[in-house]
Amino acid sequence: MIIVDTNVISEAMRPEPDRRVMRWLAEQDPEDLFTTAITAAEMRYGVATMPAGRRRAEYERVADAILQRDFAGRVLPFDAEAAVHYATIAAQPGMAKNDGSLFDAMIASIALRRGAPVATRNVRHFAPMGVAILNPWDHP
Repeated sequence: MIIVDTNVISEAMRPEPDRRVMRWLAEQDPEDLFTTAITAAEMRYGVATMPAGRRRAEYERVADAILQRDFAGRVLPFDAEAAVHYATIAAQPGMAKNDGSLFDAMIASIALRRGAPVATRNVRHFAPMGVAILNPWDHP
């Protein structure tokens, strides 16, 4: 099991995604790739903040396809066991001041609860949280 962070999925949605990320994704067994309800919320929020129009409609369609087809049955919830890890992570000094770090802490908590690494570019955010990290941008 590998938990795929929002920035990896967002990169794959780009018109010209980074080749290293796409190569890393292609080399993984799709059944080993999971994401979280936090990432689903971040993706849907990003689409919802776009101006109405064709571009937004296309991103909405792609986000739906990714979450409902590519990650069907593999969107992990933030549950009571993850909440225990979250409290420890979020209480660390400086966590509340980092923009986005509380969402990252929730994702890390889910990963710790499942014993899974997080695939992300945000190594700086996740490193102090005690979760194993895979950076697809470092993939040859």
